[in-house]
Amino acid sequence: MSIEKSTIEKPIIDIEDFEIDSKETYRDNPLLKKAGVKIEYTEEQVDEYIKCSKDPVYFAENYIKIVNVDEGLMKFRMWNFQKEMIKVYHENRFSITKCPRQVGKTTTSVAYLLWLTLFTDTQNVAVLANKGSLARDILAKYQLAYENLPMFLQQGVMVWNKGNVELENGSKIIAASTSSSAIRGGSFNCVFLDEFAFVPNNIAEEFFNSVYPVISSGKTSKIIIVSTPNGMNLFYKLWMDAINKKNNYKTFEIHWSMVPGRDEAWREETIRNTSERQFRQEFETEFLGSSNTLVSGHKLQQIVYRDPIAVHDMLKIYEMPKKQEEGDKSDHLYCICVDVSEGKNLDSSAFQVIDISTTPYKQVATYASSSITPILFPTVIYNTARMYNDAYVLVEINNNPQVADSLHIDFEYENLWKVFTGNKKPQQLSAGFARGIQMGLKMSPQVKAIGCSNLKTLIEGDKLEICDFDTYSELTTFEQQKNSFKAADGANDDLVMSLVIFAWVSTQQYFKEIVNHDIRKQIQLENMNQMDDNMLPEPVIEDGLEHDFEILDGDLWEVANGGETYASFIRDRINRL
Repeated sequence: MSIEKSTIEKPIIDIEDFEIDSKETYRDNPLLKKAGVKIEYTEEQVDEYIKCSKDPVYFAENYIKIVNVDEGLMKFRMWNFQKEMIKVYHENRFSITKCPRQVGKTTTSVAYLLWLTLFTDTQNVAVLANKGSLARDILAKYQLAYENLPMFLQQGVMVWNKGNVELENGSKIIAASTSSSAIRGGSFNCVFLDEFAFVPNNIAEEFFNSVYPVISSGKTSKIIIVSTPNGMNLFYKLWMDAINKKNNYKTFEIHWSMVPGRDEAWREETIRNTSERQFRQEFETEFLGSSNTLVSGHKLQQIVYRDPIAVHDMLKIYEMPKKQEEGDKSDHLYCICVDVSEGKNLDSSAFQVIDISTTPYKQVATYASSSITPILFPTVIYNTARMYNDAYVLVEINNNPQVADSLHIDFEYENLWKVFTGNKKPQQLSAGFARGIQMGLKMSPQVKAIGCSNLKTLIEGDKLEICDFDTYSELTTFEQQKNSFKAADGANDDLVMSLVIFAWVSTQQYFKEIVNHDIRKQIQLENMNQMDDNMLPEPVIEDGLEHDFEILDGDLWEVANGGETYASFIRDRINRL
C-alpha cells in the first residue's frame, strides 16, 4: 500500500476523524475499508504509520481498543509486563509464556498479531486453541480491534468472516482447533497456540510432528505458545526444556503480583473463593499433577525424564539392547508388556520394554499409537522383541486376543508368556501349555489391584526407573477413582497400564524363577530392617556358598549361629507390612 502525503496539516489519528464513502466500505460496514480504496495521508499520519510499523508496543499502546465490562469501548491501557510480552514475541522466533488467569494475555497477543498482519506483507497466521470455538473468540477480538483502528492504519479487507480474515497486503489469519490436521499442507509465518497445556498430550504431540517442519523451514517463521499450566504435559516439557536450554524457546513468565491491585488481600480472597490448589496452579502457575495419584506427588517430582536416543515410527528407544558384557554370564533379559487398545476415543495400543536383568528394573523403550491396527501391531511387537534379545512378551487380551494369537500362530514366537486360569484360582504367569492356559493376561479387577499396588511399591522404592516423558505425564494423571485407579478425564493411561501389567508380572513365581530374585520381598525386607535394627536379626539373601542356608517356601535364608532360623518370624513380619 502506498502512502501519499497531503497538504492538510490536521493529523488524522482517530476513526471518527476519517470518513469514507459507503461505496468504499467492505460490505457496507462503515468501520472497514475495502480493498482498492486510495487514501491521502497527512504528514502526521505518515509519521504515525511509520512509528507503528517499527514498534508493535507503540502501536498497541496508542491504537488498540478493547471492550471493558464497566467502561465499554476503551483504549487498551497496557501494563509493563504486557509490553515486555510483546517484545518477547517480536524479538524471538520461538517463545513460550507461562501466565496466570486474567492477565490480559489474549488482548496482548491479539495486539501483536494485528500488528504483524497489518505491517508485514503476505503474513500467513494461524490462531489455534484446544477448542475451535476458543480460537474463533480470539479472532473475534482481533476483528474488534481492527474495526476500531483509524482508517489510515487499515489495510483493505478482502475476506472477513468468523473463521478467517484476508487483507489487501496479502496477509491472512485463520482460527482453528489445535490438531494434527489443523494447518497441514499450509505455509504459515506465525502459529499462535493459546492454552496449549489444555490440548490432550497425544494430539499436541501429533500436532508438533506435523507443524514443526512447516514452521522451521522458514528463517523468520514464529511459534508463539501461551498457556496457564495444566499438569505435566507437552507444555510442561517444552517449558522445562526451554529452562534447561534443551530447545530454542524464549521463556516469559507472568506472576499474579505483576498485575496492579493484586496484593496479599486479593490472594487470600481468591483462595477463599476457589482453593489453595487451584490458586497454586492458575495464579502461581505451578505445574501440578492430579491430587490423588497412584504414585505420590513427592516421588513424581523426583522423576527425571530424558529424550530418547532413537525414534522409529512410534517406538522410542532410551537404551539399546545389551549383549554379553565382561563378567556377565548371559545377555541382558528383557520383557515386553502390552496393553491393546479398546479402539475407543483416543486410546492407544502401547507397550513397555523393561530390562529385568538386575534391579532396579529399567524402562528402555516405549511404544504408543492410536492408529496402529490389530493386524499390524503384532509385527511391531515381534520386531521389537527380537531386537531386545528375544524378550519375554505378555499381551493383555481383554478386548482383542488377535494380537497374542498372531504372535503365537503367525510368528511362532517362543518367548510369549501365557497365563494359567484353571482350578478357579487367580491368574498365574506361565510359559507352558496345559489345560486352563490362555495366550495372554485378562485385566481383571484383582490383577489391576495387584499391579497398581506393586507399581507404586516399585517406583516409590526406586526399584523401577522411569525415563520416558509420556509415561511420566500419564503417571501424573493416573488417579484414584472410587475403588480403582484410572486416567483423569481427558488424559490417557495406556503406557501406565502397560507398567501395571509389568508390576503384576513381577509378583509371579515364574517371573521370580526367571530373574532369580524377589524384588518385592527385597523392598519389604529393607523397610523392615529400617524399623528396628537392634531388635530383629537381619536376614541375608545372597548367592554365596560360605554360610549355612535353609530353604523355606522357595526362599533362601541364612541360618543363625545357634542353628536357629528366623525365617518364620521374618515372614510373619513381612505379611503384616
